[in-house]
Amino acid sequence: MTLLLDDVTLTYPDGDGRLTALDAVGLEVAGGELVAVVGPSGSGKSSLLAVAATLVTPDRGRVVVDGTDTGVLDRAGKAALRRARVGIVFQQPNLLPSLTAAEQVEVMAHLSGRRGDVRRRALDLLDAVGLADQSGRRPHQLSGGQRQRINIARALMNDPALLLVDEPTSALDHERGAAVLELLSDLTRTRGVATLLVTHDPAHLHHANHVVTVRDGHLTTTAVQV
Repeated sequence: MTLLLDDVTLTYPDGDGRLTALDAVGLEVAGGELVAVVGPSGSGKSSLLAVAATLVTPDRGRVVVDGTDTGVLDRAGKAALRRARVGIVFQQPNLLPSLTAAEQVEVMAHLSGRRGDVRRRALDLLDAVGLADQSGRRPHQLSGGQRQRINIARALMNDPALLLVDEPTSALDHERGAAVLELLSDLTRTRGVATLLVTHDPAHLHHANHVVTVRDGHLTTTAVQV
């Protein structure tokens, strides 16, 4: 399994006590598989992503990413693992206004010290997300859907084994949102990446192999009939 959460419990301080965000959670996501996470606001979806991304350490349980038990890693080790094996697509693209589309993607390789033909790989990824003809444009020259596609290409720059996606269509209309989800589904299959996707839109769930419902820190999983 590319991602394994085993008996994961996460709590936060809450007055004199503690609030349970995740309660003995178990989850597996394999390469080439897209798992969608749904649930009401405050149910634990963001906590689930944060734990999977190794940004938050659970109180109990194991988090295994691409065969590495993250519990044995210190902060620097987790940061190195994220750079090398985890891609994160944030809800807002947060592109740098002064950089072109190609440069937005390239910068991820420079941050991680990746060698080789960085420009060629960035252009190949822009082609994969349907933006080959937009490589020289800056964010203000692009639509919301195009900026989100750059966000996805940027997350794939370092060949991650695990892709974590947080509400990628929240700022898009239905048509552009559907195109972004179709793209994520295709990239998951063709690149063999394990994708964990938080979404609020039930119209997109047919793209998933499984749907995980989070409620009060508990998970239930259902297979999607395609």
